[in-house]
Amino acid sequence: MTHADTADPATAYDALVTLLETHDADYALIDHEPAGATDVVSALRGHPLAQAAKCLLIMVKVDRRTRRYVLAVVPGDRSVDLAAVKALYDGRYAGFCDPATAERLARTAPGTVLPFSMDPQVDLVTDPDVLKQPRLYFNAARLDRSVRLATADYQRIARPQVAPIAAAG
Repeated sequence: MTHADTADPATAYDALVTLLETHDADYALIDHEPAGATDVVSALRGHPLAQAAKCLLIMVKVDRRTRRYVLAVVPGDRSVDLAAVKALYDGRYAGFCDPATAERLARTAPGTVLPFSMDPQVDLVTDPDVLKQPRLYFNAARLDRSVRLATADYQRIARPQVAPIAAAG
C-alpha cells in the first residue's frame, strides 16, 4: 500500500467494515449529511455528545531522538489532555500531529479518524470514560457515514491502552 492509498477513504472504510465483520461486532452503519465536527455529526446521528468517540493523533517527544505517535480517543464532549498524554509516555512534549502526518498515520482524512490504530507506529490510548458508554459513534473513515458500535466490542477488538487522557470540553 502506497502513501497515496493510505488516506483513501474507500480503503480505510473497507478495512473498518472487514474488521468489524471478522470480529462479529454488534454495529450499524448510519448515513447522514457530510460532517466531520464531533458536535455537528453527533446531532445528525441523534445521540448524546458523550457517546461520540473523538479521535485525535498526538505526537509525543520522549527525548531528543524518540517520537511516539498516539491515537487518543476521548468522549465527544471532552478534549484531549495533552499534559496527561505527555505524562503517560514520560515525554518532554506532546502536541497534535500536523494534518499530513495525521492523515498518513490514520489512513484517512481529518474529521474521519477511526478509533482503531491502522498503523503499527501508532499506540491506541482510550480514556476510561469512553468505555462507560453502552455504544460508541464515530465517522466510518468518511464524512457521510458513521458507525454505531457496542462499546464492549470496541474494547475487545481494538484492545486499547486505557488511561485518563480527557480534559473538560
